Order: sequence, then C-alpha cells, then structure tokens
Amino acid sequence: MSFYKLLVFIHIFSAILGLGPGFIMIYVVTKAKTMTELRHAYLIRNRIHIFVMVGGTLLLVTGVLMGMINPYLLKQGWYVVSLILFLVALAFGPIALSPRSKPIKKMLKEHQGDDVPERYHILAKDLFFYERIENILFLIIIALMILKPF
Repeated sequence: MSFYKLLVFIHIFSAILGLGPGFIMIYVVTKAKTMTELRHAYLIRNRIHIFVMVGGTLLLVTGVLMGMINPYLLKQGWYVVSLILFLVALAFGPIALSPRSKPIKKMLKEHQGDDVPERYHILAKDLFFYERIENILFLIIIALMILKPF
C-alpha cells in the first residue's frame, strides 16, 4: 500500500468515525425531559465531540497532505471548495458554537431542581440552528468528495 493510499484510507475512516457521530449530537440531547437527563445527555454529547474533534483534525491533515502529494488536486474545484467549506465549518466552533454553548453549560452546572428551564429551550434552539448549518456544510463536503462534480 502506497503512502497516498494509506492517507486515503485514514481520510475515509476519519470521516466515518469523526463526522458520523457529529450528525447525532443534536438528537442526543433533544429527548431529555429533566435536568438530570439533560446533564447526562450533554455528558454523552461531550464524549461524542471528542471523536468529532479527532476525526476532523485527521480529515484536515490527511486532506492537505493528499493535496501536497498530488498538487493537481489544488486545481480541482471540488477539492478547493471542500477545503474552504471545511475551514468555514471549523471556524463555526469558536465563532458561533462556543459562545452559544457556554450559557447552556453554565445553566447545566448551576440550575437547581429537575425541571428544564424555558431559557434552556431558547438557548438550545439557537445553538442547534448553527449546528445544523455546520452539518449541512459537512454533507455538502461529503457529496463533493464522492461526486467530484467539477
């Protein structure tokens, strides 16, 4: 197996193990009815996020390395657009997701009682809106990688 084929192998596995779990992160917390369930759901969500971060990092590293090994990829529209969209999706973390998740984390830590405050639903709706946009970006990237339309 050549080094390039090894990179492709790692790249594909990283997409499955990294991006795949990311698509269920919203669903994990939407079924929680009490604060106890919600706290547990966010604990699971945080553990899933580790796979997303590791997989995403490997995707970026292997994708860039493949572009360096085969510079013709840099002239392929699907590759360049995928890379740009991936960088935009990465920027969502610190720019859009982190500021919206901090108040939720604070609420999970400080709220007394087992009732889920109405404010949580407002905050979660806003956070999940941006997470859905990010998921759409990842679906577009996956489609570009498979179809290579231009």
